[in-house]
Amino acid sequence: MTRLSNAFVKPALVCFVTAGDGDTAANLDALVAGGADVIELGMPFTDPMADGPAIQKANLRSLAKGTTTADIFAIAAAFRTRHPDVPLVLMGYANPMVRRGPDWFAGQCEAAGVDGVICVDIPPEEDDALGPQLRAKGIAPIRLATPTTDAARLPTVLEGSGGFVYYVSVAGITGLQQAATASIEDAVAKLKAATDLPIAVGFGVRKPEQAEAIAKVADGVVVGSAFIDLVEEHGEKAPAALQELTAALANAVHNARKADA
Repeated sequence: MTRLSNAFVKPALVCFVTAGDGDTAANLDALVAGGADVIELGMPFTDPMADGPAIQKANLRSLAKGTTTADIFAIAAAFRTRHPDVPLVLMGYANPMVRRGPDWFAGQCEAAGVDGVICVDIPPEEDDALGPQLRAKGIAPIRLATPTTDAARLPTVLEGSGGFVYYVSVAGITGLQQAATASIEDAVAKLKAATDLPIAVGFGVRKPEQAEAIAKVADGVVVGSAFIDLVEEHGEKAPAALQELTAALANAVHNARKADA
């Protein structure tokens, strides 16, 4: 089994931080120590259109420090050395991924031990911009499904995708709102009927009780802005707070179904 498929044997906690924001290596280690099952590492970009204010500011803080694509791959490679079994996914936007060519980007991902890539602004209809190169290197192109993804388009979204399907639970940006549990349950059921890939739900999840409710029906829960807020608040001293929140979320996610057993 791959690192990603192993991670979703039980409900998984997917934790996001932005590369270059704060002490990234220490932040990543804190997430793992707290019980994160999958790490999602954001690639800072000047126009992160899917992200809300918290992650937008994290992008700007990172870019102001001069974070480059080379720095991101160095962070990823060092993480892989420290944590050989923890899945690592890069999340970002097309420009930094394809400006030097998709073969170059996929090769760098492979060399750094990256397991999957989420590219927000390459639609599945334009898969040939990056997808074939990632798949050729054994890297999962992780696709996004949303409340507006209808039955006619869903097969296109799923074709060629890998790792897991990221269900964006709200028609909006990260961090500001959360969908009702009933709507998430309905959406997850429809996705599961269409694919064998695990379904991870994100956008607006901040608290353990929210994560627990989602983990009862989904294969994974994605948390991002809550961690980014801690990095903004604590700066270089964020790891302790990150580990504490991760532990609370991981406990909620990993035990969500035990009460119903």
